[in-house]
Amino acid sequence: MDPSNLPLVLVSHTLPDGWLDLLENRCRLLIGPKDANELSDELFTELPNAEGLYSLLTIKVDENLLSQAPRLKVVSNMAVGFDNVDVEACTKRGIPVGNTPGVLTDGTADLTMAILLAAARRLFEANLDAREGRWITWSPTGWLGKDLRGAILGIVGMGKIGSAIAKRAAGFGMKIIFSDPNPHKEIEEKFGANQVSIEDLLEESDFVSLHVPLTKQTHHMIDEGALKSMKPSALLINTSRGPIVETDALINALENDWIAGAALDVTDPEPLPADHPLYQLPNCLIVPHIGSATWNTRRRMAERACENLLAGLEGKRLPFCVNPEVYER
Repeated sequence: MDPSNLPLVLVSHTLPDGWLDLLENRCRLLIGPKDANELSDELFTELPNAEGLYSLLTIKVDENLLSQAPRLKVVSNMAVGFDNVDVEACTKRGIPVGNTPGVLTDGTADLTMAILLAAARRLFEANLDAREGRWITWSPTGWLGKDLRGAILGIVGMGKIGSAIAKRAAGFGMKIIFSDPNPHKEIEEKFGANQVSIEDLLEESDFVSLHVPLTKQTHHMIDEGALKSMKPSALLINTSRGPIVETDALINALENDWIAGAALDVTDPEPLPADHPLYQLPNCLIVPHIGSATWNTRRRMAERACENLLAGLEGKRLPFCVNPEVYER
């Protein structure tokens, strides 16, 4: 086929070699820069000709963008979350939106346990003190942390990632409680977990780990009231989306000892400015949204996004579609 007759696909970011191989000879690709928080000017000007958009979560796919893309057939988001996409606007235009669930479950669960452990054992503070000369000698009271065995882990959101964390936490001997709008009898039976209200979970947990999508209902779910209801000795872990936690309230909580500490893979805003107050707090561990950051996981995400994209271009049902109602139109 004449390459000029292939559908034009805009890829918002440059990705490593091999990650887009599934698209080779199936479409014409116009690829943006490696790091971008908005669609590049070059890609934006080609929106009127684009039939497919391959986006990352930093790209806002909103009414403004969609209005410039009358030929768009599919939006394929290389992420499980899709809060960067105006799904309702896409649905009104008959555009299916794809995401990449499943493939990043283990990577995100592993990272959650890693930063939970780091916060529990105060690794950030201990490393900083060692580097800056405050490690004078072994001390019986130096950098005392929290035990995991017997501690209560409250998991907010018992989806695939929440379930994977429950499995890992059970191996450390943690007691598990969880909050979720749906019943999960298999989790209760397998791990001896108890399903409780969000209010009870916050009050009872030694560790609170967030695993819910960002929606109007979950935006600022963890606000001042929620933080004040937690144990002063509790740790908050967030590997879902930054705006689920109200940032100013978290700063107050950490500065005023409402809670003992936090470990964040996501923030609001994201990224945080280098001079942000959260970076000044020794009881706050922050990593740059790396929950799915393993080579295997990210490549599988990229390939799943390619599969969604190709299906959309061919007028087929997306393997992983967040707005299946688009097919009822």
